[in-house]
Amino acid sequence: MITIIDYGSGNLKSIKNGFSKIGIDTRISRDLKELKTSDALILPGVGAFGYTMKNLRKYAETIQEHIENEKPFLGICMGLQALFSQSEESEGVEGLNIFEGEVVRFPEFLKSKGLKIPHMGWNNLKINSDCPILNNICNDYMYFVHSYYVNPSDDDIIAASVDYGVEVPAVICKDQIFATQFHPEKSGPVGLRILKNFVELISI
Repeated sequence: MITIIDYGSGNLKSIKNGFSKIGIDTRISRDLKELKTSDALILPGVGAFGYTMKNLRKYAETIQEHIENEKPFLGICMGLQALFSQSEESEGVEGLNIFEGEVVRFPEFLKSKGLKIPHMGWNNLKINSDCPILNNICNDYMYFVHSYYVNPSDDDIIAASVDYGVEVPAVICKDQIFATQFHPEKSGPVGLRILKNFVELISI
């Protein structure tokens, strides 16, 4: 079973509906026992880093165990940012620290280039390396909504990026851990292809 972690995020149903469109049943749960027995976990997220981590603390150990057991894991939007060490948005708040690195705000100079903050709308991917969830995905357009982006200590985990005045990591990929800064469930047929690719990695 694929479980979407319900820790108080607001976009749970849209992600569940995205999987429904490709014929996959998922459950939304905050029950630790259900999360521990899941074949795959989805970490969604909208809103502020500090709020997310406050609500996510009780699930941190379960997420870590899931990843250590090499089960597929997918973070989406804030669910990607939470995987890192810290964020400029909420100083002093520790992330899940699955990956070393900081979440940083888009620089203000982008406004002088006519680029708005937040980065909201469609932007095309630049594929940097092989990643299973990007099978049959090229330089396609995905839907983004965010004011902060990740700056990993290890560039090798960046499987795809986008150009928004600065180079923005858009897909993180390492072993069975995957994460997207964009919303695949809102990115049309190509975004749903990413969800389908993720499902194909799951041994049920």
